[in-house]
Amino acid sequence: MKLLLFSDLHRDRDAATALVELAKDADVMIGAGDFAIKRKGLADTIEILQTADCPAILVPGNGESVEELTLACRDWPQAHVLHGTAASVAGVSFFGIGGGIPTTPFGDWSYDFSEEEAAELLRPMAEQDVLVTHSPPWNCVDIDGSGTHRGSPTIRQAIEANKPRLVVCGHVHDSWERTDRVGDSVVINAGPRGVWHTID
Repeated sequence: MKLLLFSDLHRDRDAATALVELAKDADVMIGAGDFAIKRKGLADTIEILQTADCPAILVPGNGESVEELTLACRDWPQAHVLHGTAASVAGVSFFGIGGGIPTTPFGDWSYDFSEEEAAELLRPMAEQDVLVTHSPPWNCVDIDGSGTHRGSPTIRQAIEANKPRLVVCGHVHDSWERTDRVGDSVVINAGPRGVWHTID
């Protein structure tokens, strides 16, 4: 299965258009959150992305809530919006969790969760093929411009426990398009240009 991974479009219509063109060669596209900016302009990118002719797995970022993303995708039948939930596409299982984890310093507009809240959202996760999160795991593709790790220990623990083949994330812009591993799990901080990954 050929996967097109992306995150953090932040209302960039040109980037969304480029992804739709790339998606002509994809079996599934995976969007790891932050389609909007500060809870505004979600339709700017979703109305473009929904023209892609392949299934999509999406999670909310900290820039939009799961309710807002679900509503924005109401006319996109091939989209699966996940947040503490799972979906299966062509025999491949996906689990998703969105939002800023741990809580960000950005204020009331940011769709954030504490590590304890994230643990509850991740509780239904079983051994999945692909985990899609907005926030990266701790100490893995999570370094910001100051050299500080911004990832989530709880997400890392879920990866260690459930051993997904692939983890797709975003959120920390300075680590876009970087790949690392947690155990045998490949972890990719996707970014808005799109990254290809194939799973058997």
